[in-house]
This record gives sequence, C-alpha cells and structure tokens, in this order.
Amino acid sequence: MIKYLSSLLVLMVLLLPGCKGGSAQGEKLAEVNGEVLYLDAFGSTLAEDGLASLSPEQKRRYTEDWVNLTLLAQAADEQKLDQDPALKERISYAQKKVKANALIAKRLQQTNISEDQLFSYFRIHQADFQQPMLAYRIQRIALPDKLSAENVFQQIKQGLDFVQAVRRYSTEDLRAQNGLMGFVEPFSADSLFWKAAEEIPINEAGLVSQNDAWYVFRYTETQESIHEPSFEDHRAEIKSRILKEKQNEIYLELLREIKSTNKQIYYY
Repeated sequence: MIKYLSSLLVLMVLLLPGCKGGSAQGEKLAEVNGEVLYLDAFGSTLAEDGLASLSPEQKRRYTEDWVNLTLLAQAADEQKLDQDPALKERISYAQKKVKANALIAKRLQQTNISEDQLFSYFRIHQADFQQPMLAYRIQRIALPDKLSAENVFQQIKQGLDFVQAVRRYSTEDLRAQNGLMGFVEPFSADSLFWKAAEEIPINEAGLVSQNDAWYVFRYTETQESIHEPSFEDHRAEIKSRILKEKQNEIYLELLREIKSTNKQIYYY
C-alpha cells in the first residue's frame, strides 16, 4: 500500500503542472472545481508510446487517482495548509525533484540505442528472458459502447457476479459459453486481451476496446504458452532496461557538467 501511494504521489506531482489554466488543449479526462486534467497533459508525463500502451482500465484508474488527489489538495488549500513554512519547504523540494527529473529525461530522450546494443544485451542477459510466457483463460462481456462497459465494470467491482453479468449484458454469441474465449496466446489475433490481462490480478475485472467494441473481461486461469520467447518478444523490455541503466550515468554526467561551470557552491 505504501509503495502504491508513493507511486501515485510521484505521478500526480508530474501531472499537476500541466492541469491548471486554459492553455492545455484536447480531450478532457476530468475536472474538479475548475481544475482540468487534459489527455494531452496526461500523455506528456508518460514515456514514448506510454499513453497508447495503457489499457482503458489503467487510464481510468489514473484519472480517478488524479481526481482524488486534487480534491485532497484543494481541501488543504482551503485550510491554508500551504502557508505552513515546513510544507512550503517540502513543496519547494518536490518542485526541484520534478525539474531535475525533467532535465535527466530530456538528455535521456537524446540517447539512441542501436540494434546491436539491444541484441547484445539480450545475449548477455539471455537467462532472464527464457522464462516461459503465460497464456490467459479469458472470460469477457461484450458491450456496445464505453459508457455501457464502464457501467457493467462498476457493477462487478461492487459485487455483481461475473457470470451473471455475462448472461445479463453481453451482446455477442459467446454469451452462451458464459463469455469464455479459452486460452489467449501472446501473439494470437486476441493478443490485445493477453496484454491487458498481464496488467491485472487473476479474477479481477478489466476493460478492453477492440474494433470499436468494448469488453469487460477477466482471466480465470493461466498456463504456459506454446509460444517460445524470442528477442523480438522482449525488445521493448530490453530497451526499457537499458534506458533505466543509463539514467544513473546521465545523472552523474549532468552533475559533472553543471558543477564544472558553477563555482558558487558552499557547504556549512
């Protein structure tokens, strides 16, 4: 719980600067007492292709997190807690961290990772990528639109039995089989469900949009996939690992560059 809350606060610190005022354009995700979270502002806080990789459930969860945090922050402002000297120092420190991270991220974006680097990393760490991939036994409810899907999703979250929801709401023939798709493989035609299943615990509901249709889904069982993992399967993960390793290198490199031109540093 503490780890989740920390991650949430980090995410929200990144989001808030782009949410106030009227300069942001694009789709609105949420609004709280005049303070707006725009899709463009939200997407700008994520890594390249990060927004596209989010499942509808993840996007909804992060939006709800922003709403909750904004409500709490606004309540703190009403009580003038932001006038407390200690809190001012903590806010100042948080702003410095965001700016420092932005500087590191800007340098990181200029880092090119070649195919040779990716494949070399794969060979050196090949044992890390030999674990068999999982196939997920997917059960789904087909809905005509996003609003209907979110409504059914919330009902399941509040205790509606998933099978009952399939029989009551699903609009496809698969309803006769209680919505069971069988085991979905990572590179099958239904790989979108496989990718979304990776993001949620077993038997927990999620949301997926595919071919202009919306689905509430869950997986009820896993088994080893018949697909043998390869370099291509892990390309994105390998690139992410290399970038994380380079973050510390860039941090030290930036400090050396900046300190070499800043002489007004004193320790007391």
